[in-house]
Amino acid sequence: MMFTVLGAAGFIGSQLTEALKNTGVGNVYAPLRQEGINLFDEVLERELGHVFYCIGLTANFRNRPFDTVDAHVCLLRRLLERGRFESLTYLSSTRIYEGAATTHESAVLHVSPENTGHIYNISKLMGESLCLSSGLKTRVARLSNVIGCVMPQQNFLSQVFKTASNTGQLDFLTAPSSAKDYVSITDVVRWLPQIALQGVHSIYNVASGKNTSNADIAAMLERKGVVVRFAAEAPLWSFPVIDTSRLAQEFGGAKSSLICEFDNLFSCYSQTQ
Repeated sequence: MMFTVLGAAGFIGSQLTEALKNTGVGNVYAPLRQEGINLFDEVLERELGHVFYCIGLTANFRNRPFDTVDAHVCLLRRLLERGRFESLTYLSSTRIYEGAATTHESAVLHVSPENTGHIYNISKLMGESLCLSSGLKTRVARLSNVIGCVMPQQNFLSQVFKTASNTGQLDFLTAPSSAKDYVSITDVVRWLPQIALQGVHSIYNVASGKNTSNADIAAMLERKGVVVRFAAEAPLWSFPVIDTSRLAQEFGGAKSSLICEFDNLFSCYSQTQ
């Protein structure tokens, strides 16, 4: 069996590549960009097998709108049009549920071109639509906030752990009740191959299905001796609980959580200082 991971230099792509290699289920092609070389010219010349499209921008998308669309849509379009693969799994985001009445995969979604922060959501949805309209064997995995020891520096939790372990104190800029869904990278890399090879639906939410609040994180930090403060009149920034019933029914629920992995994550960031 052949697997191709595009975006293998990133957090999720690198961990997925390692997991696929460790399972020994097949060959893994994980090309990395090199200066002066058009990576996609090489990719389009190969038999790719089962492709995981992990290419994307996250925290810096507001400052790089053209690169965001290029990563989420334009490169994908070339691959769908000219690539030779058995299946393609496109990594999207649960961020697209902002303003939706439900977080089920069938939800009607809402975006506004006037909201410059929505260029991420709009481009991800365009990528999803392109996949599902292509007539090819494609699936969409909408990921929530993925956690692990090598999270990107711009990641909220990465900044929390780095600051807390380095200084022994942390100031939250959002309210204690602000909450998100955090899903372990170990669960993510277990689910993605299952979705690619066995999934019966076109779209899956890849999430823990439970939100963890800033207050919960603060309490865990305080048990580590970190002094935690919340800014006065800090704004509430809370995400809806993600519906993971489809994922759980087919492949089982999350085996880990932020609470379970907190000690290990704190230790990882303490050791990197």
